[in-house]
Amino acid sequence: MKEQGRKVIAQNRRARHDYAILEEFEAGVALKGTEVKSLRLGRASLTDAFATIDDGEIFLRNLHIPEYVRGSWTNHEPRRTRKLLLHRGEIDRLMGKTREGGLTLVPLSLYFNDGKVKCELALAKGKKDYDKRRDLAKKDAQKEIARAVGRAAKGRARDLRG
Repeated sequence: MKEQGRKVIAQNRRARHDYAILEEFEAGVALKGTEVKSLRLGRASLTDAFATIDDGEIFLRNLHIPEYVRGSWTNHEPRRTRKLLLHRGEIDRLMGKTREGGLTLVPLSLYFNDGKVKCELALAKGKKDYDKRRDLAKKDAQKEIARAVGRAAKGRARDLRG
């Protein structure tokens, strides 16, 4: 029986804090058998991962997939460089945009899509410290507004009963 839908394995939560996401892509990942088995157990880390373009191909570096517990001498190296699978047009466009300046390729998440391992890759621009502070202040303000609206709605509901 084939798997259906999307099952998230790992997410890079830090990426949305450190980078301004401009565009997102879905890429396949070329893996070995023991890597897929380890991922099926839900074990992977995207914390230090990044993507590079070398010789017209995109590679995912520093993705940590721990060795498969039941693997033997066929086990993989945990932090090996893995090839990402994208269409030629997408690769050419990404090459142009990253050479343009200031843009990097950051993996956002790793997931199973209908039984195949996919990587959500983002074209991103690094945020400055003041941008991060502004985003946090905006997020806090939104939370406070939501709380105030909730309190007001709760108060109105109480008034209608009494």
